Amino acid sequence: MTIYGPLFEQYAEQDAREPFIRQNSKMLKVRMDGPPMWARAGSMVAYQGEIHFENTGSGGLGKMLRKAATGEGLSMMRCSGRGDLFLANMAADVQILYLENDMVSVNGGNVLAFSDGIQWDVHRVSARGAAMTGDLFNVALRGTGFVAVTTRGEPVALDVASAPTFGDADAVVLWTQGVTMDVRVDTGGLRSLVRGGSGETFQMAFGGVGHVIVQPAENVHPSAGSSGGGGSFLGDLFDG
Repeated sequence: MTIYGPLFEQYAEQDAREPFIRQNSKMLKVRMDGPPMWARAGSMVAYQGEIHFENTGSGGLGKMLRKAATGEGLSMMRCSGRGDLFLANMAADVQILYLENDMVSVNGGNVLAFSDGIQWDVHRVSARGAAMTGDLFNVALRGTGFVAVTTRGEPVALDVASAPTFGDADAVVLWTQGVTMDVRVDTGGLRSLVRGGSGETFQMAFGGVGHVIVQPAENVHPSAGSSGGGGSFLGDLFDG
């Protein structure tokens, strides 16, 4: 018997020369042949070879305490072994960065995977307007290695040094080191306190030098009591 059609050729596995590559726009391929790496819990869709997974939860007592206190946290799994690992998250677009002794601040809902040389932690916002919104949190990724994030659609990279820059809290994916963030609170009246009123209640205001990555759709947050995501719609923000 014979099967005809372009399926097997069109979607053949990509040849991985780098440890992290895009198999396609929605899927990350990680070549495992040395140190372990970290992936979002539940993001494995396939693998070939001998790869082992260790679910580490929120990654330590300090992070677990912050998650309990804030409702925010990021569940990661440690992946080790040899072979090819394929990761995805809700068919979101995959974007790959390489950090060289650098840092990015990422919305927890957009983190997909990173190299073992990257350290991560959940941090509290330090911004003048944050006191009016309650505590805000995000995930800091620091060090040298690959970072993969997801975006809901194709993002835009905004140079914050070129002009005053603002973003919706649920559309901002990450910002680079050197960027400062503050929270602008809409004071347009009662109708501005709900979506569908005169505008967004809160806006993120950026300054400094660097880039902010913004996706064309807002992150969807699970309802209370569900697993695998963050807290309120401002629950994923971080101190730049």
